[in-house]
Amino acid sequence: MPLRILLILGALSAFGPLAIDFYLPSFPTLARQFATDVEHVQLSLAAYFIGIALGQLFYGPLADRYGRRVPLLIGVMLFAVASLACALAPSLEWLIGARFVQALGGCAGMVITRAVVRDLCDPLASAKVFSQLVLVMGLAPILAPLGGGLLLGTLGWPWIFFSLALFAGLCLLAVVLWLPETRPTHMPPAPLSGAFGQYRALLSSPAFMGYSLAGGVAMAGMFAYIAGSPFIFIELYGVPAEHYGWLFGSNAAGFVLMAQVNARLVRRGGPAIWLRRMVLVYLCSGLCLLALAAWQPAQLWPLLIPLFVCVASLGCVLPNATASAMAGQGQHAGSASGLLGSLQFSVAACASALVAYLHDGSAVPMALVIAGCGAIAVGCAWWSRRFVV
Repeated sequence: MPLRILLILGALSAFGPLAIDFYLPSFPTLARQFATDVEHVQLSLAAYFIGIALGQLFYGPLADRYGRRVPLLIGVMLFAVASLACALAPSLEWLIGARFVQALGGCAGMVITRAVVRDLCDPLASAKVFSQLVLVMGLAPILAPLGGGLLLGTLGWPWIFFSLALFAGLCLLAVVLWLPETRPTHMPPAPLSGAFGQYRALLSSPAFMGYSLAGGVAMAGMFAYIAGSPFIFIELYGVPAEHYGWLFGSNAAGFVLMAQVNARLVRRGGPAIWLRRMVLVYLCSGLCLLALAAWQPAQLWPLLIPLFVCVASLGCVLPNATASAMAGQGQHAGSASGLLGSLQFSVAACASALVAYLHDGSAVPMALVIAGCGAIAVGCAWWSRRFVV
């Protein structure tokens, strides 16, 4: 795949993590700004997950009917406008609504990226490309909390969302100038009236559902970490907001590193085999994290070790789960990509909301959700072992 297209796809894939991670350091500030608590501010994160889950169901069929570029351009423009609305939010309710609309726009990049990779690559090459995309988009979770903390301390929280609008504008320009239409010309446009039938067929496919849920539940554990870490790091253990990004970025660096290792691992055995192996690592580290959280150490560092391993293992789990689920979906790659993302972020929204619901002033709720997601992911991945990819 040409480097220019890879970079554009990486930037489009970064819409999700960038819009999430960039404003995490501002949670306590937003709580004070809107005279509420961090748990209510977390609802803006859950609203974003719900918007991503719903939006992807629409972009998938649109991408199969009208090609990849038109739905992508519409989504990026919607993301930019909604980002400006977030920056000007006069209340928490406004912010939550704007975040929902922002997600509806941002998920276009995620859906179209997976479809473009499927258009251009076979399953094994797809696993490698998805791993390379993690390297490109991995800069978002490493730099976003650092940049968010810096903007928060210098210009104020609205500039976090102004910056997202600027990023969306640059991506829009790159798509217009350099991203060609990749939908195969020999494939007839899929009618929108058949979208529900296609989704029904995908939902009844054991291979697609098994691999999609394995990756989705594992990713839900990561979003439980995203939802819970601002309180744990900043409020519970007193990490300054401007330093939060360094801790968050170190875990994201492990995620990126393992994704690059995965690009080499899949040459021996294929993505499905390495998916089954790495979800076991994810589960074991999640259980260790839960045990340490229940111990309630006086310092943060004992929790950081299993948390790092847990997040790093997802660098192997997520690309392999995506490649395995998308295998054989060439004619309906858009719909498959949309349903895959919708399933994953639906579970992620539930996980982030569950962390807020179980909040008890400790790290146990976050660790419990992560460990539970690991157990379910292991079950889904190993149940899918009968389906060779």
